[in-house]
Amino acid sequence: MAVKSSKADKKIAYDKKLCELLDQYTQILVAAADNVGSNQLQNIRKGLRGDSVVLMGKNTMMKRTIRIHSERTGNTAFLNLIPLLVGNVGLIFTKGDLKEVSEEVGKYKVGAPARVGLVAPIDVVVPPGNTGLDPSQTSFFQVLNIPTKINKGTVEIITPVELIKKGDKVGSSEAALLSKLGIRPFSYGLIIQSVYDNGSVFSPEVLDLTEDDLVEKFAAGVSMATALALAVSYPMLAAAPHMFVNAYKNVLAVAVATDYSFPQAEKVKEYLKDPSKFAVTAAPVVAAESAAPASAKEEEKKEEPAEESDEDMGFSLFD
Repeated sequence: MAVKSSKADKKIAYDKKLCELLDQYTQILVAAADNVGSNQLQNIRKGLRGDSVVLMGKNTMMKRTIRIHSERTGNTAFLNLIPLLVGNVGLIFTKGDLKEVSEEVGKYKVGAPARVGLVAPIDVVVPPGNTGLDPSQTSFFQVLNIPTKINKGTVEIITPVELIKKGDKVGSSEAALLSKLGIRPFSYGLIIQSVYDNGSVFSPEVLDLTEDDLVEKFAAGVSMATALALAVSYPMLAAAPHMFVNAYKNVLAVAVATDYSFPQAEKVKEYLKDPSKFAVTAAPVVAAESAAPASAKEEEKKEEPAEESDEDMGFSLFD
């Protein structure tokens, strides 16, 4: 007969397991486990089996173990996990790609009915259409101010109705109506709240960033830094081309306003002395632009089919 382990033995075993996982893994996903059943959690463990381990436990026990293990090993980075252990959460230790593991966890969501007193995680909208309920059930719809009509002996909802708003508690009438309609509006599973990677903690939204997003954000940062450098006249690599161009414009303006000159300014001064040179230079460009539409029209005319005359069709209107 197997001897049952005492609470003290279970705590020692849990403490040992958590310390081993902290030493073996450098990536941890902190996931909320509200309304997640044991069978569902078992399926998640099976799906992640290989390079990931799911560990649940009491927050006080996890915090104590992490704090003691951090002092023992001298690795203070573990302490960043302690503020994340709030509410009903679990730890997913992984050596795989964080984005792929997060997506795998999201696959194991189970539909759930709206129970009385439950806080709605999303907006619940009842779609229009035939409900299949007999006219005696109209009292449910009247209580909730849902417009209906009787169609072929059954109750039909006329317009979509926002039955429950996100964050509101589900009432008895809403729960009864959704049950009668066979609607399971909510789905529950492990929800990734935070990501721990080698001591750094960040939001799971970072995992959804693509290379294009990173390039765009980097370009935006460079643009802001360049604008700031130009505003305060601070030299930096990104601002250097703009500074040279602005300096050239200033020197050119001085050359045009005074007798001072340099080779690049001579051509500008010639144009200012004789504006007709502008017309001579621009004439070929204008001619090329005007010729392009004309040639395009000629090509369109060539492509248009020739109109057939009565004679070509083999008869005449006067025959």
